[in-house]
Amino acid sequence: MGNAPTGLYFEDFEAGRIWETAARTIGEADVTAFAGLTGDYTYLHTDAEAASKSPFGDRIAHGLLGLSYLSGLITRLGILEGTVEAFMGVEMRFRKPIMFDDTVHAKVEVKMTRLTNKGQGLVTLGIKLMNQNEETVQEGEFVLMVARKE
Repeated sequence: MGNAPTGLYFEDFEAGRIWETAARTIGEADVTAFAGLTGDYTYLHTDAEAASKSPFGDRIAHGLLGLSYLSGLITRLGILEGTVEAFMGVEMRFRKPIMFDDTVHAKVEVKMTRLTNKGQGLVTLGIKLMNQNEETVQEGEFVLMVARKE
């Protein structure tokens, strides 16, 4: 038998509840590895000379890399450990570039909870990915199906 869930159940999520995640620095090695995994070698991420002529003036991390790290940072909170049943959707806006060596963390807020017609619990989390200067680089929502107490 597996370990008992340690995360929050659907009924434990209350609108307005807020968490702040740990931080993580996104460096050149992260961007290079992500480019290799995804095949996205866009010059903005991989070509320092070409990127220096872009509106950003330098290479930037992939927006989807930031989103991926965001998911991991939220997972590390432990609030979904063993209780998340499905990732139902994401809506994300990229507000500022993530520069190489930026250190990011997330602010997570329960926006709403609701039951589906089939009685499944859905939790909508408002997310802000912030850099070391407390600037919002990404913001949006995750919708998750979370186990109900039996």
